[in-house]
Amino acid sequence: MRITAADVLVSSPGRNFVTLRITTEDGMVGLGDATLNGRELAVAAYLSEHVVPLLLGRDAHLIEDTWQYLYRGAYWRRGPVTMASIAAVDTALWDIKAKVAGLPLYQLLGGRSRRGCLTYGHASGAELPELFDSIRYHQEQGYRAIRIQTGVPGLSSVYGVASSANATAGAGGVTTRYDHEPARRSAVPVEEQWDTRAYLRHIPGIFEAVRNEFGPELPLLHDAHHRLTPIQAAKLGKSLEPYDLFWLEDVTPAENQAVLRRVREHTTTPLAIGEVFNTIWDYRELFEEQLIDYVRSPVTHAGGITGLRRIFDYAAVYQIKSGVHGPTDVSPVGLAAAVHLGVAIPNFGIQEYMKHSASTDDVFQPSYRFEDGLLIPGEDPGLGVSYDQVLADSFPYQAAYLPVNRLLDGSMHDW
Repeated sequence: MRITAADVLVSSPGRNFVTLRITTEDGMVGLGDATLNGRELAVAAYLSEHVVPLLLGRDAHLIEDTWQYLYRGAYWRRGPVTMASIAAVDTALWDIKAKVAGLPLYQLLGGRSRRGCLTYGHASGAELPELFDSIRYHQEQGYRAIRIQTGVPGLSSVYGVASSANATAGAGGVTTRYDHEPARRSAVPVEEQWDTRAYLRHIPGIFEAVRNEFGPELPLLHDAHHRLTPIQAAKLGKSLEPYDLFWLEDVTPAENQAVLRRVREHTTTPLAIGEVFNTIWDYRELFEEQLIDYVRSPVTHAGGITGLRRIFDYAAVYQIKSGVHGPTDVSPVGLAAAVHLGVAIPNFGIQEYMKHSASTDDVFQPSYRFEDGLLIPGEDPGLGVSYDQVLADSFPYQAAYLPVNRLLDGSMHDW
């Protein structure tokens, strides 16, 4: 079953997305997500100029061989652009194989290990009353686990807080004041200020208030967005121990994996790392020294279903679970792939779920559903996602970027 076409489709129905559509000689079509927030056109060019010519004429059934061909056959390996491109090819080929089999994709991955994937939603507020309202809103929507983000006194805008000045301007996908779209449409990134000491003073009191209001049973999560040094991260983890977090995410830039040892030795708060990682090699030291508890990489950025399944199998040896990144800049194709994988693997933990805009869902028409706090895969053959190109073409690409951070003295800081 030879590949006869591979089309790179860039559209912006609420968000910018890069979709790879592979077609075979007998008319089977598979979709893959290649979206890389703020660098979408780089992946589109890599696919169009360097990957698509290698796919034409190949047997679509040879998923593993194609993965190895694209990864090991290139002198320049790894990196987000390369791995997002490989992910799109891999996911599209799995979509085709499942359609040929006439089965939903999870059946080819070993069948169900659970009914659906437990999700968490994003609650936020500039101040406590707004945060409490946001938590209640998400509970009413059906979420059974909640990520907590809050404004910091003295800072006018904080990433992750829906009501912040920079959170939604020009995003195009927000439906309520509680929904956060992280990328702003602009020619250059928005610059925000950051004050670590103010943040560290403020956050423990927020979680104390949330626990007092909502009780001990609600699973709570928090994202530090890579902004802390190792000792600051250790301090935060320790200060949050009384509030029993489900996890503390991205406490420090993890390129130097050894720094997590310092965090781990000072706190028992579970740690989630890896949404910016894209290969199994990024995790080796973290797994083998058991420095983290949850893997954050999405299918879209970690080499597809083949690449991420390999990471999860490695993690399972060390009792580390999945916690797949699920922002709105992972398209419904990438989210569907994560849900199919999540219901099949033995070491599933939780799935991030930010609802896509209505225009995004109109273009991709996903068959997965959100029910009782779970994402449940559809039963259609393959991924259960289609692509309306005519509608997609009415939403042309618009530059959009995540913000950048500067300290109060004007120097650049980690984001």
